[in-house]
Amino acid sequence: MDVILIVDMQAGMLDGAPKHDLAGVVARINALMAMVRGSGGRAVWIRHCGRPGDGFEARSPGWEFLPALVRAPEDIEVGKTLNDAYAGTGLAAILRDLTPLRVLVCGWATDFCVDSTVRSTVSHGFPAVVAADAHTLSDRPHLEAPAVIRHHNWLWSELIADPPVRVLPAADLLAEAGTP
Repeated sequence: MDVILIVDMQAGMLDGAPKHDLAGVVARINALMAMVRGSGGRAVWIRHCGRPGDGFEARSPGWEFLPALVRAPEDIEVGKTLNDAYAGTGLAAILRDLTPLRVLVCGWATDFCVDSTVRSTVSHGFPAVVAADAHTLSDRPHLEAPAVIRHHNWLWSELIADPPVRVLPAADLLAEAGTP
């Protein structure tokens, strides 16, 4: 069974500069969740729980998941307060109980929470797969978003991991599963 981690795809991310290809990323995440659920896997929603007054404060409008993403009653939710979805949460225990064959990682922000979560997935011994076109961020002061995405996709594919981290476009992951 696969597990897909959807990292911080919350309304608060809409504040500030536009996120690269957000509509496309949302569509690909929805397709990947449908694939995972359709094969008996689980979706795990990672929710950033911010400090009082910030855009991700608990139960504030920014704390809610993007409404365009398709949630299901059997989905699991994990709240976090740091970049790493495993730090101070029960995510590792949840994944150990689910015993996934693969852990797919997608979401926002490529260079912060997604990166930390990919690396921690590897460190916790889970087979990580990154949907190369299902994570996003805004342009950075020194680098445009597409360059950051390309860099991290390359970096993750080069991590020392057993098994190696697979970084594939969502279409390839869907094709592997026989999903159009």
